[in-house]
Amino acid sequence: MASDSSRTGISQNQAAQKQPQEKRHGGTKSDKPLDAKTLRRLAQNREAARKSRLRKKAYVQQLESSRIKLAQLEQDLQRARAQGFFMGGGGGAPSNISSVDGVAGAAIFDMEYARWLEDDHRHTSELRAALQAHLSDGDLRIIVDGYINHYDEIFRLKGVAAKSDIFHLITGMWTTPAERCFLWMGGFRPSELIKMLTAQLDPLTEQQLMGIYSLQHSSQQAEEALTQGLDQLQQSLVDTIATSTVTDGMHQMAIALGKLSNLEGFIRQADNLRQQTLHQLHRILTIRQAARCFLVIGEYYGRLRALSSLWASRPREHMMNNDNSCQTAPDMQMVQPHQHNHFSPF
Repeated sequence: MASDSSRTGISQNQAAQKQPQEKRHGGTKSDKPLDAKTLRRLAQNREAARKSRLRKKAYVQQLESSRIKLAQLEQDLQRARAQGFFMGGGGGAPSNISSVDGVAGAAIFDMEYARWLEDDHRHTSELRAALQAHLSDGDLRIIVDGYINHYDEIFRLKGVAAKSDIFHLITGMWTTPAERCFLWMGGFRPSELIKMLTAQLDPLTEQQLMGIYSLQHSSQQAEEALTQGLDQLQQSLVDTIATSTVTDGMHQMAIALGKLSNLEGFIRQADNLRQQTLHQLHRILTIRQAARCFLVIGEYYGRLRALSSLWASRPREHMMNNDNSCQTAPDMQMVQPHQHNHFSPF
């Protein structure tokens, strides 16, 4: 009897040990096997997580590089201050300290823009996944509104950067080489953006088409007015500098500086036009059309940046082989002018 009871106790202990093991295995015998769609989604999630880790690593390295650059700029700034480059010190030195501050401001903007690009990739991925998953209009609206706020952020950053170095923005040095081909006053042309998007958002209702065409027309008029104003400013600067003499040279240069400061106003107006265009499109389109609209924009920017990378890394032999064909490009352009039907990043 004692032996039977001991065997019974041993069997109970063994059963008690097996039960946690079965729980730890998650009861795989009773679970249904994962279907192909779920397995594919899990694989996509793992791949997305891997790419996210790589992007985060590259971003951290970029931040460290920017930190070192800013530290060097700070040393230059301190050195300039030690040499007396202050307002009222060293004669014409105030312009020197402004240039140092401008370089620092441009470096800060470049760092913030790199962070914005990282967020832009995340927003684009969220939009793509939301459209593929056929989320409800309410859930989709939250994502689209977040993307609108994301674009508002870059305009805010550009407004701050314009105060320190307007030339950095207007020349597009914060963008990739391919993007600079399509710059207009430091950004994209709203009318060209609308033209490109209209073909991507079919079908549109008659009322939507009327609203979009009206927005395109008003945007084009504003662009022409700003372009004419900038041309007049440039001509005025040329006249002011060219007509200055030795005796009144400093006075004329002071006038030229005053006119040059108007560049910030032009960039602000152009960015405001771009920002309002995006908000107007958001109001005209349905929530799903708006999601598709911003997805098209995000993917376009990604392809344009990828084109810049491919151009920079193209083989040298290919460059040399194309020298002869490049020599005939100006002649071809004279016969058939190129029309810019693309828009550049912010």
